Amino acid sequence: MGALQHHKLSKLEVLRRVLFITLGAVLVSVGLEIFLVPNHIIDGGIVGISIMASHLSKIPLGLFLFVLNLPFLFLGYKQIGKTFALSTLYGVSVMSIGTFLLHPVPPLTVEPFLAAIFGGVVLGVGVGLVIRFGGSLDGTEIVAILFNKRLPLSVGETVMFLNLFILGSAGFVFGWDRAMFSLIAYYIAYKMIDVTIEGFDESKSVWIISEEAKEIGAAIMSRLGRGVTYLHGEGGFTGGSKHVIFCVITRLEEAKLKSIVHELDPAAFLAVGNIHDVKGGRFKKRDIH
Repeated sequence: MGALQHHKLSKLEVLRRVLFITLGAVLVSVGLEIFLVPNHIIDGGIVGISIMASHLSKIPLGLFLFVLNLPFLFLGYKQIGKTFALSTLYGVSVMSIGTFLLHPVPPLTVEPFLAAIFGGVVLGVGVGLVIRFGGSLDGTEIVAILFNKRLPLSVGETVMFLNLFILGSAGFVFGWDRAMFSLIAYYIAYKMIDVTIEGFDESKSVWIISEEAKEIGAAIMSRLGRGVTYLHGEGGFTGGSKHVIFCVITRLEEAKLKSIVHELDPAAFLAVGNIHDVKGGRFKKRDIH
C-alpha cells in the first residue's frame, strides 16, 4: 500500500519549489510590465487574452490574469493533481501581484522590436522555471489536454491553434504591426522555455529500469493517473533479466514522475525523451483526486 499513498515533499524540496516558482512568476511579471504590455505586444494563452481585455476595459492586468486562470486551476487539480494545482495557484498569484506592483514602473524600451526580443526572453525563462518546478502560469495547456480526449489533435497542435487565434486577435486590438511583434515575442518565449526546462515538448516518453518496477508502476498509475507498460529485458553486460516500465506523460507531469521514482528507488535507471506526436489508442489518462 505504501506505493499507492501520496508521499509528502520534504520541507527543503517545498522551499526549493516555492523559491523557483516565485522567481519564475516575478520574471514573467517583469517581461509583461517592463517590456511587452507598455509596447502593446502580447503573449499567447490566457496572458494574451488578459492583456487585450485589460487594454479594452482599463481594468488592471493582474486581475484578469488571476480570475481567468481560476477555472483552469480546478481542471488542473482534476487532471494533474493537488500539488500541481497548488503550485499553479501560487505562481499565478505571484504573477498577478507582480504586475500590479510593476505597472507604474516605466518600460525599459519603447522600441517594439527590442521589447519583443527581451520581453520574450524574460517571459520564457520565467515560464520555464515555473513548469520545471511543477506548476504552470497559463490555463490553455490544461484546456488542450482536456480537448485532446475529444478532438483528433495532439496537445501541441491544440495549443498552437489556440495561440494563433489569440495572437491574430491582437491585430484587431493593437494593429497588425503589433500582432507581428507579438509573434516574434511568442516564438522567442517558446524557445526560451525549451532551454529553461531542457526539452520543451507537450509529451515525453519515459523508460524506467528498476528492481521495484511493480511498485513504481502502481504509484505512477495511482498518483499520476497514467497507464504503464511492463517490459522484460536482458542486461547486456550481466545477462540477467531486467524489469522495464514504459509510459508517456505530458511535460507538466515530468517533475512529479521523477520524484515518485526517486522516492521508491533512488538507484533506478530513468530515461526521458521528447515525443513530437502521440497517435493511436488516444493519449488519455484517468482523473485523479
